[in-house]
Amino acid sequence: MEYKYLNTIEYPSDLKKLSVEELPQVCAELRDFIIRSLSHNPGHLASSLGTVEITVALHYVYDTPEDRILWDVGHQAYAHKILTGRRERFATNRQFKGLAPFPTPAESEYDAFIAGHASNSISAALGEDIAGTLCGREKRQVVAVIGDGAMTGGLAFEGLNNTAMTKNDLLIVLNDNNMAIDPIKGGFTQYLLDITTSSHYNRLRWKLYKLAKRLHLIDDTRKNRMQRFNNSLKAVLTKQPKNIFTGLNIRYFGPANGHDVKDLVRILSEIKDYKGPRVLHIVTVKGKGYAPAEHDQTLWHAPGEFDVESGERLSNKQRPPLWQEVFGETLLELAKEDKRVVGVTPAMLGGCSMNIMQKELPERVFDVGIAEGHAVTFSAGLAKEGMIPFCNIYSSFLQRAYDNIVHDVALQRLHVVLCIDRAGIVGADGATHHGLLDLAYLRPIPNMSICAPMDADDLRRMMRFALHADGPIAIRYPRGPVTCERIETKGEEKKARCIKQGRHTAVLSIGAIGNAVTEATAGTDIAHYDMRWLKPIDTEVLDYVGKNFERIYTVEDGVTAGGLGSAVLEYLADKDYTCKVTRLGIDDRFVEHGSTKELYHMLELDAEGLRKKITES
Repeated sequence: MEYKYLNTIEYPSDLKKLSVEELPQVCAELRDFIIRSLSHNPGHLASSLGTVEITVALHYVYDTPEDRILWDVGHQAYAHKILTGRRERFATNRQFKGLAPFPTPAESEYDAFIAGHASNSISAALGEDIAGTLCGREKRQVVAVIGDGAMTGGLAFEGLNNTAMTKNDLLIVLNDNNMAIDPIKGGFTQYLLDITTSSHYNRLRWKLYKLAKRLHLIDDTRKNRMQRFNNSLKAVLTKQPKNIFTGLNIRYFGPANGHDVKDLVRILSEIKDYKGPRVLHIVTVKGKGYAPAEHDQTLWHAPGEFDVESGERLSNKQRPPLWQEVFGETLLELAKEDKRVVGVTPAMLGGCSMNIMQKELPERVFDVGIAEGHAVTFSAGLAKEGMIPFCNIYSSFLQRAYDNIVHDVALQRLHVVLCIDRAGIVGADGATHHGLLDLAYLRPIPNMSICAPMDADDLRRMMRFALHADGPIAIRYPRGPVTCERIETKGEEKKARCIKQGRHTAVLSIGAIGNAVTEATAGTDIAHYDMRWLKPIDTEVLDYVGKNFERIYTVEDGVTAGGLGSAVLEYLADKDYTCKVTRLGIDDRFVEHGSTKELYHMLELDAEGLRKKITES
């Protein structure tokens, strides 16, 4: 499509050639481009629509890539990608071998830091700002743009605390849209709603500050003392208490209209050369400029394909149930049976389908914000007093709560059920979101039990078993549709099950990837065992295959180092079995983005690849 301005902008240097008066039209064209692109190449729509104006303003005022802009979270950065040399390739965004789903320095020098998970921008930006000073590049500016719920994460507050106590000139742009994927819960959100600051006061203070500097009445060593006096005076004059930022001696500006690009340019230009840390609080609307996305921001966070004109989503209505839907429905059943059952999630109510329980039992569902560590320790506190928390966290996000699992849950042997969604290859979200490490990082933890269902019925059974278990249990399952509802085999809890008898060669799998093994071994004399539990592992089955098979393959949709294959090797080696073991899974690498079908094929972990590896060896 032809655009008057956007088609002439390859890099921010082109943007700077325009007048401020022309920027609103640039924003309109940029927003239209994003909507039309994502209508047929799905991605994170609503978040990036909300940040169009601040993106244009930042690249207009700052000298990128010399000046650094760090995006947090990364799915609000599509406009940034389009303005930084990737417009022509944007149609490949999130596709196999195409543009990465989130900002990554490996893709562009304009991407200052990786931004797949939330809440890391302030810490990383502070490090980059101080590094610039230490390396003699004091003129380089660093900006952290934190939004979409990322400010609810504990790391953001750790970074904020360190920013307040370290000499730096960091600018933090707080993109306040009251949303993550779902509406944000928590006191900080209400706090932001209550903040009001006079723009006239800020302009007056800036003029007085510059005047005092010219008259040599103040220097940077006296700045904090004057700022504390200003904050106290402001509290008296406006009858408002100091906000958290001014209380930390971080200059606060706002709230500003995040969709007035001309005013944003003015504000950024005014505060750009301030010394010391600053916060610019902007208020935006997630999904801004596209009525369906504004109306239902959660649904349009990542809507899939849609018709631009009608707003109709084109997803297939007839599909199998999703793994998370099986989880959500089963959780509600268990909660109705046992009043001790509660649900805990870090801002993923809809994504993990805990909203099913929330609709009927809202008082027993807790959305704690983007705070995985807190979610685990909060669950530990619930369990300590007799509740049974089902704590649902995506696999790659659970990495952020590792110490909480070890120290707060496992060490006390508390009855917390970790429901690990998005395990294995997740597709277009790529390396930051693939759940490939959970089996390996959970297995060494004492007192921890770990299982993975191959079919939907087994997920239900594992959740029911976990309800009556003792100690912590982790249940991992993949993203997407359930390919197998029920496998007609008998199996005791915490025991493996034989899917198929065979001779000479046996395949041991765990989790949903076992369905690919079933397809790969069809029509052969290869045995197949669904191990179901990684810990405790079924030693009876291992003894049997160790004695009766010459060749054993282990298959898992996670890293081979430390997972199922390692567990099998360790046991068989300790028992002095002589059978040859080959581990199939993810080798020592991060896996790129693409569809799950493309990635499993690339990794040779689909039925075709597994059949070739197992039968031709």
